[in-house]
Amino acid sequence: MEVKRREVKNLITKLSSVSEQTRTEAICELRLISKNDSDSRPLISDAGAVPYLSESLYSSNKLAQENATATLHNLSISSKDLLMSTRGLLDALSHALRNPSSPFVAQCAAATIFSLLTAESYRPIIGHKRDILFGLIDIIKNPNSDSRTVKDALKALFGIALYPLNRAQIIELGAVTPLFSLLCNDGRVGILEDVTAVVAQIAGCEESWKAFRKMSGVGVLVDLLDSSTGSSSRTKENAVSALLNLVQCGGEEIANSVRGVVLGAVDGIIEVAENGTDKGRSKAMELLKILDASSCMFQEEQMDCLSNHSL
Repeated sequence: MEVKRREVKNLITKLSSVSEQTRTEAICELRLISKNDSDSRPLISDAGAVPYLSESLYSSNKLAQENATATLHNLSISSKDLLMSTRGLLDALSHALRNPSSPFVAQCAAATIFSLLTAESYRPIIGHKRDILFGLIDIIKNPNSDSRTVKDALKALFGIALYPLNRAQIIELGAVTPLFSLLCNDGRVGILEDVTAVVAQIAGCEESWKAFRKMSGVGVLVDLLDSSTGSSSRTKENAVSALLNLVQCGGEEIANSVRGVVLGAVDGIIEVAENGTDKGRSKAMELLKILDASSCMFQEEQMDCLSNHSL
């Protein structure tokens, strides 16, 4: 271990060199070590590499920026607290998201953010960084973004949306349109599951109904529950979760509106209730109960109207 520590310390000393080539070579070495030797990750973090790596995210040198973001991602697995306590780290990750020298840089930056978000206490902090949200949304908006980068951006948005107070801001910054665009137009493997996971989370706020309605969002979610679309079981469970969150946050009026569209998808909801995961079955049953209660209330209101009219 002492040999590793000396090797790491020597490389980090080179990160302060006036020579760009020396700095870049050291970053590349640190990336390899952090990738192949998990025991070395805390050594690299504790020895003071993170501020240098963070600064390198602003580099115009493609090799330096790529290897710095990849190294930070590796370090984030075991040193979340140290990374988050490094001044300017989130701003540097935001810069890498929005000004990447290559798609790999954006992918690593998004993956690092998602890794940090696995710590619940950091979700409100990261969600407060609007530039990060803009960067992630820009990735999913861009039709030229590669699949891996889109998936990592979606995972990061999902992690941010796990904190309820972040959901309205995600909607405010324009995420709903590109999310539903991906749902309707993107056939890449795995994308649909990740998109619906984000949609299900952001549906859990009062602002979601208006935004979803503009995109005919309920109809899109209902289509995903139709067996003829070939949606995966995970996608169907996410669609059920999204519909449940919509009606729970929207109250009786929205439950009635949703019910009118969901009638054709009852079989899909029942399928999730019977064959889904424990969590999926529970949500499907809850959705069926709410829709059934909504149906009864709607029928009672209609009866009252007819009664008053006859009087």
